[in-house]
Amino acid sequence: MSGKPPSNPITPAGLAALRARYDHLLGTERPAIVEIVSWAAGNGDRSENGDYLYGRKRMREIDRELAHLARRMKAAKVIEPADQPDRTRAWFGATILMVDEDDRETTVTLVGDDEQDPSRGLIGWSAPIARALRGAAVGDLRTVRLPGGEREWELLAITYPEKAPERTGA
Repeated sequence: MSGKPPSNPITPAGLAALRARYDHLLGTERPAIVEIVSWAAGNGDRSENGDYLYGRKRMREIDRELAHLARRMKAAKVIEPADQPDRTRAWFGATILMVDEDDRETTVTLVGDDEQDPSRGLIGWSAPIARALRGAAVGDLRTVRLPGGEREWELLAITYPEKAPERTGA
């Protein structure tokens, strides 16, 4: 995916994770909370019933998260990183090995904002470092303004996942 990125790119695995979370909330957590709230409501005075009050609060939280996940999944544009035609540059789905001014190597993968996890090296597509790396090639220097000041990285390697082999019917 070179050029202008879609508004909400996501990998197939990222979309599957959103779907799994949605399904878990809707099929497991919400029904359990509904059961607790129904039981608690039958116990009389709701104003001092902790199970009822907590259950209602938790149900609102679940409903908000379900609505958020539904909006994100609807807006998502699934992009398969293995299909990237230009593997010489850093685009969506690229795993980039880079080194900073202090010779510290870092590996990051450019993923959708809904699947970012900096502690695992998964950098959201709209993050400042991802914007700086977009379109870069091995050997390029890129500077990023971070809260702690500017940092410069040199790209050492760019890789993409391999395409899965085509299945043939037998």
